[in-house]
Amino acid sequence: MELSDRIDWVVVNRWLGIPLFLLLMFGVFEFTFVLSAPLMGWIDAGFGWLARQTSGLGGWFGSLLSDGIIGGVGAVLVFIPPIFLLFIALALLEDSGYLARAAFIMDRLMHRVGLHGRSFVPMLLGFGCNVPAIMATRTIQNPKDRLTTILITPLMSCGARLPIYVLLAGAFFTAQRGLVVFSMYGIGIILAIIMALILRKTLLRGPSGHFVMELPPYRLPTPGGVFIHMWERGKVFLSRAGTIIFAVVLAVWLLDYSGALEPIGRAIAPVLSPAGFGQWQSAVALLFGLLAKEAIVGTFGTLLGAGEEALGATIAAELGWNSLVAFSFMVFSLILVPCMATIAVIRRETNSWRWPAFSIAYQVALAWTLATLIYQIGRLMGLG
Repeated sequence: MELSDRIDWVVVNRWLGIPLFLLLMFGVFEFTFVLSAPLMGWIDAGFGWLARQTSGLGGWFGSLLSDGIIGGVGAVLVFIPPIFLLFIALALLEDSGYLARAAFIMDRLMHRVGLHGRSFVPMLLGFGCNVPAIMATRTIQNPKDRLTTILITPLMSCGARLPIYVLLAGAFFTAQRGLVVFSMYGIGIILAIIMALILRKTLLRGPSGHFVMELPPYRLPTPGGVFIHMWERGKVFLSRAGTIIFAVVLAVWLLDYSGALEPIGRAIAPVLSPAGFGQWQSAVALLFGLLAKEAIVGTFGTLLGAGEEALGATIAAELGWNSLVAFSFMVFSLILVPCMATIAVIRRETNSWRWPAFSIAYQVALAWTLATLIYQIGRLMGLG
């Protein structure tokens, strides 16, 4: 028996495969947190120094630099280390040949919800970015299988959501932060499977296609290959920070400075109150998060005038959040529409506005319902 066959006897084992997959994913997030913590501290200290230097300028220009640009963009760029480390870990698993086996492992479970293992490949790619993940569904031949996969892929936690998880888990769940972030990815997978089952039993009924896959041999990942995969995924985050996030924090600062932002937030906030975060700042952050999920952290940084290191404590002090509210907010951010780019690619891939509209509607409804249930049940149990 060759070495690959011996490894596969364990890795794709009927009983050991899924527990091993979950253990590996948990290890990925622990690896990400432990190594990124000191790097994040250094970056945040640098932006904190810049903010102190510019805050002395006074007036609107000083506020724009310290609270708007540095506080907003800096609060997002601090998360470069965990995002790039996550992509390194995923690249190692992909280049080693393990991710292909993960799709094979999940085939039995996916069949039970009317899909097959090939649908799990775009879902895994969604951990990086939902846009190319949805485009990857083109390899699925069955039209209903493909459409179902397109509609559930946005529930996968993309890299843009990671700054929200890292910020809130680090501030409110210090000892269990790795487990809390891991739970967000697990919740996303579970919800995607449930939604797939519902869709295949209602709107998209029909037989599922067959899954035939040749497993690649195990390989030792090369530094060059890992770097290329990391950079291809990570540069999207950097380019968005330099364009979309920069534009968003400028708009947030301008609207906040002119006093136009608070009335908008207060109009939306009552809808969010049952979920625990009915403050106008939270409403505004989620609103701008529809453009890009990273903008949620940047918006909080701009509105509260705090860098990443102090942002979690500032949210707790000024908005009155506790661990229950933070978890509810993370779940809401997980399920809510990832970004407008994802909606645009759903429109392009389905050649219809019907399915993007359906995607927005069910994600908003599901996000509000689940976050509200978590908060209300948690309050009854005395949590937070």
